[in-house]
Amino acid sequence: MPQPVAGCSFDFLSALEIPKRLHPSALGLSSLVRRSVSARRHQAFKRVGRGRSRDPTGSQAASMSAEDRRNLHAFRDYVTKTLDPTCILSYMAPWFKDDEVQHIQAEKNNKGTMEAASLFLKFLLELQEEGWFRGFLDALVHAGYSGLHEAIETWDFQKIESLEEYRILLKRLQPEFKTTVNPKDILPKISECLISQECEEIIQVCSNKGLMAGAEKMVECLLRSDKENWPKTLKLALEMDENKFSQLWIVDKDAKNAESKVLEDDEIETSDIQIFYKEEPECQNLSQNLSPPSASPTCTPLKPRNYQLELALPAKEGENTIICAPTGCGKTFISLLICEHHLKKFPQGQKGKVVFFAIQLPVYEQQKSVFSEYFEKLGYKVAGVSGATSENILMEQIVENNDIIILTPQILVNNLRNGTIPSLSVFTLMIFDECHNTGKHHPYNMIMFNYLDQKLGDSSDPLPQVIGLTASVGIGDAKTTMEAIEYICKLCASLDTSVIATVKDNLEELEEIVYKPQKFFRKVESRTTDRFKCIISQLMRETESLAKNIFDKLGTVTLESVSQIQNRNFGTQKYEQWIVSVQKACMVFQLPDKDEESRICKALYLYTSHLRKYNDALIINEHARMKDALDYLKDFFTDVRAAGFDETEQHLTQRFEEKLKELESVSMDPSNENPKLQDLSFILQEEYHLNPESRTILFVKTRALVDALKKWIEENSELSFLKPGILTGRGKTNHNTGRGRARGSKCFLLTSNADVIEKEKINIYKENMMNDSILRLQTWDKAVFKEKVLQIQIQEKLIRDSQGKVEPVPDKENKKLLCRKCKGFACYTADIRVVEDCHYAVVGDAFKKCYVSKLHPKPKTFGHFEKRAKIFCARQNCSHDWGIHVKYKTFEIPVIKIESFVVEDITTGAQKLYAKWKDFPFEKRSFDATEMSE
Repeated sequence: MPQPVAGCSFDFLSALEIPKRLHPSALGLSSLVRRSVSARRHQAFKRVGRGRSRDPTGSQAASMSAEDRRNLHAFRDYVTKTLDPTCILSYMAPWFKDDEVQHIQAEKNNKGTMEAASLFLKFLLELQEEGWFRGFLDALVHAGYSGLHEAIETWDFQKIESLEEYRILLKRLQPEFKTTVNPKDILPKISECLISQECEEIIQVCSNKGLMAGAEKMVECLLRSDKENWPKTLKLALEMDENKFSQLWIVDKDAKNAESKVLEDDEIETSDIQIFYKEEPECQNLSQNLSPPSASPTCTPLKPRNYQLELALPAKEGENTIICAPTGCGKTFISLLICEHHLKKFPQGQKGKVVFFAIQLPVYEQQKSVFSEYFEKLGYKVAGVSGATSENILMEQIVENNDIIILTPQILVNNLRNGTIPSLSVFTLMIFDECHNTGKHHPYNMIMFNYLDQKLGDSSDPLPQVIGLTASVGIGDAKTTMEAIEYICKLCASLDTSVIATVKDNLEELEEIVYKPQKFFRKVESRTTDRFKCIISQLMRETESLAKNIFDKLGTVTLESVSQIQNRNFGTQKYEQWIVSVQKACMVFQLPDKDEESRICKALYLYTSHLRKYNDALIINEHARMKDALDYLKDFFTDVRAAGFDETEQHLTQRFEEKLKELESVSMDPSNENPKLQDLSFILQEEYHLNPESRTILFVKTRALVDALKKWIEENSELSFLKPGILTGRGKTNHNTGRGRARGSKCFLLTSNADVIEKEKINIYKENMMNDSILRLQTWDKAVFKEKVLQIQIQEKLIRDSQGKVEPVPDKENKKLLCRKCKGFACYTADIRVVEDCHYAVVGDAFKKCYVSKLHPKPKTFGHFEKRAKIFCARQNCSHDWGIHVKYKTFEIPVIKIESFVVEDITTGAQKLYAKWKDFPFEKRSFDATEMSE
């Protein structure tokens, strides 16, 4: 996968790595394109000749063609939703006349792609020439429509149908997508999910009409994608790009939100001053090592440093250990040392099996790469599974056939729940990256609950060794050292560890590598008056009112997040979080009238997207120049005009433009200069005067603020000696340059808010308390520490078990199940039977009339079940996936999944959605063989 580019801004083509499948004309190579198209047509003609000679008898070809024609007509809706006919016209030249080709091209230009696809199918179905159907299939393959080709070849459109829920979600989120996603940034990472011509068109739209129009084009292309992995590929691309939209694009229903984490030990290309941003809580802890996130390099020196050996020693001796060491010290390399020692210690005939957990997808990808490169050279097998790659993967085989498995933790949680992995005893070593997350309902804790149940239960099976990696164990809400010790002991109990490894004997060496900078706090004055903020705040209040009015008109229907719209502080990350909460609420908002529902959600996404831009502008205004905040908004509204620009957007744009003259006036007023920038300029000049070889990293809150500060430095004559660059946490640096952890580094906190300085001082105090608490715990007798951990584990298990026994009172009232897609009636809850505690079958003949079945593409036998067919809603133009048809012992029964249905109260008509059966508290009746026989 192409990697994102970090560093100084370049023009798009020099900064963007073009993947192999991008069309050559994306690089402006028109002559190459003409030769390429000509060559393809020549190949198409050759294929046609071969295709026409395949069938020895004309009657055979005719009958086959008639059947294909009927099927193609029956499934035409799928084809028209997926196919852009202009992408395959060059391959279909032998069958289509020139005027037909021109007609299809004109239809796309004038009416749209679906209309052009309908016209294409009309012409295709009228063909009588032998070989037309094979020629069509060949054209799909060569144009890149692999999914559509497979569906037509087998006449099974289930994979394409399964993408419908994601198409619906993307349509709903489209207003937010176009304002938050830069299509240039993610195109290289998702190009495999698109046709090469579509990639070219996206680039052209970006160049001609702007990024927002390019994002709209990208949505249009994704909605047509026939690649079954495009939703997860898009998710991974957004995660890798650290894009806010990834919070809304949820493709793994079991995924848990986790904090963004830093990686370690990388190399990033540097300039004199770098401006770095990462989304963090409102008041980040600056007492942590100030360096941009980095990734463990494959070029890490193989000879470990003494402090790394010190940190690894307890784990090498077989102790369950939390390794607590600062960012940048090489904890990933330490884990490699531990793994290697662990795997080599087993005698001949026995084998170790290691699982390494990473929370974030980018971290997972990076660790998988590092472990693979290191261990495959030593003859060990390494594999990885994440939410983005888990479909169609047999976890039993992955675990069985590999020595080291890299996982996102929810994958193991799921497989432990469904019994695919019977117990943690299949592993001999578990390593938890960022182990301080092991608490509450985090997947790490779910895994360790399983571990502790096995430890404290009757099982005699061996348990794996546990290693935790973290830069800070934390102290929670502790106010005293004793409370901090108790908090750390609970973390140790959760991970079943009684050793906390820190560097003590080799501190000097560690400080040579990771230097804690001196910290300075500077409170600066704010602007005495801020007319810009007043105007923008008024526009935000008006936009909020428009959003709220939507629900006032609906009467009883409302969204809690919208009703709490007041008392939000404009220009803060807290306000940004409220925007995200509203948008997430929109994702599940439902009305009986689907057109009205779509209109309302689109309007809300538009309003909140504009509110986000205003909020970003206020943050720029607070920390940079007023003119840069205004330029940011002007660029945004220019993009809005170039894109869809519907009635709502026209109104919002008009309101901004009515205030534009006044905004330009105040932004050019010299009296509105930002005092923070004056102070920052003074610090930079002073530090570079003392040491011209200095390097600086500015940590800021948003990407928009990064661009504004870079522009300010470039235009400031007093700072002309600086060459600013941009970091987003994914670049490479040289360890010889000045970084935030280099010896002699300084850290300045500039703020106009005294509370921020006070909170930072509290954070430093807490860090010192944590270090003191760890030192005290390290003096405890080993047996005492282990007993303390055990008592906490026993107490926590008692609480957990007692909570687990409290079950919701089942609702005995009969309910209707309606198809979630078409809302057609399916069955009553009274017809549902629970098979072997976890499968839900529908009994009775009435249900048989409501569904149709198709042979399962991957039949499988598991336990008493034989998976035979897929079942779908029988209503015309629906065919929503309802579940499977199985043979259970001697019975043929349909097994349904609750996420495919809407539950309706028969009395009130109220409807509810459930993601899992366990969340649906209806009266469950067990499957009874006697009842079935009768």
